[in-house]
Amino acid sequence: MRQDNQLIVITHLSQLITLVTGFGSLLLPLILWLTQKEKVYQMDTHGKNIINFQLSLIVYCLICIPLILLFGLGILGFIVLGIISIIFPIVNAIRASRGETPKYPLSLNFIS
Repeated sequence: MRQDNQLIVITHLSQLITLVTGFGSLLLPLILWLTQKEKVYQMDTHGKNIINFQLSLIVYCLICIPLILLFGLGILGFIVLGIISIIFPIVNAIRASRGETPKYPLSLNFIS
């Protein structure tokens, strides 16, 4: 196993591909994690955190859809989720570059 903080940083930042293509924030990190988790030290831990975060965002977005009918709370929820989905990948990419473990708040534990 090799230590490759740059690839881990790229995996965190790959979540932002959605800003360019409109999709892929789950798919691209998933591919990077599945192909590199055995080769790169700490990739498995970071990858699981990223996938759990992305799956959590999908669940929260699904919850926001019916909340739109309730005084527009769903729209506010979408705005907050949008901001979170941009800020935390960047913050955790910086943490990963320093060798720290990522922290994604409100992340449900789908993969442990």
